[in-house]
Amino acid sequence: MPDVMADRRDAPRFPLILIAEIKEVVTGAKMMARTSDVSRTGCYLDTLSPTPKGAMVQLRLTRGEEIFQTQAKVVYVSPGRGMGVRFHEYVAEAQLLILDRWLGDASRYT
Repeated sequence: MPDVMADRRDAPRFPLILIAEIKEVVTGAKMMARTSDVSRTGCYLDTLSPTPKGAMVQLRLTRGEEIFQTQAKVVYVSPGRGMGVRFHEYVAEAQLLILDRWLGDASRYT
């Protein structure tokens, strides 16, 4: 049986706690969470009520006064614990600059 927990990440992740606002695209359901690790392509969101695998969400991550926003797809769900999301492949350049700055800061402490 293949290892379903195999690491399929294509970008390094860094421990980075950010406030996350999540809105499910189809239902409009909103929730708050926090990240536990973040990469240039996605993040893990700690939440007791994860959105179903495959759902598209609007994601808003906040650090201080800065905000990173993008659409993302739920690619992994751990019931009662959280979910992994992959950012939409077309993230605005201005948003990537914010994310890259945060990741650069986080990489100094790992």
